[in-house]
Amino acid sequence: MQAKSKSGRKFTLPSSDEESGINEGIAQDADTRELTEEEFRRLRPVGRPKAETTKERITIRLSPEVVEQFRATGSGWQTRMDKALQEYLRTHSQSDIERLG
Repeated sequence: MQAKSKSGRKFTLPSSDEESGINEGIAQDADTRELTEEEFRRLRPVGRPKAETTKERITIRLSPEVVEQFRATGSGWQTRMDKALQEYLRTHSQSDIERLG
């Protein structure tokens, strides 16, 4: 049987016979067992947590010097660039921004 993930990825679920074989293998392996319902309830997602506010993906052209300096700060440079722009907006008026154009 075919199934589809939330991301749209398609995969094939095991047949009843395959499922039985998997369960037999689990039962024969002393180091492997199925989790209890309580253990399933305690599981937490792995990976990066979902951001409170999502950012908009855009294409932007920046001078090489600006990109080079932010990239030189290492991983997370795009977030730091976003924070620098946010700080600029807090300290400058709309007319200041328009004058840059």
